[in-house]
Amino acid sequence: MSITRYQPGKRMSQAVVHGNTVYLAGQVATDYNGTIEKQTTEVLAAIDKLLADAGSSKSKLLFCQVVLNNIADFAAMNSVYDAWVDPANPPARAAIEARLAHPALKVEIIAVAALD
Repeated sequence: MSITRYQPGKRMSQAVVHGNTVYLAGQVATDYNGTIEKQTTEVLAAIDKLLADAGSSKSKLLFCQVVLNNIADFAAMNSVYDAWVDPANPPARAAIEARLAHPALKVEIIAVAALD
């Protein structure tokens, strides 16, 4: 079974396809100064792009893990996430609070999807 890597770097690939599954690395915003809503919007757009590049879409999401640097941002993050997620095909999801790679980052989302 082949493995395809998308945007491979020195340390990691942004997405890896193995079999009929695409695994996304944790996505974070590039605008560290944005609000939780802005950062969430940016992260979800990055997920959409990576899924499309790999031949999938958010309707094929199997699992998302949301990491918040402050769990108090949960409702605000959900206000953006809920408008984005395919209501007919919501993935399994977990949300946790943890320190992120940079103190200004508010959200990171890791995702796994099936291929179309």
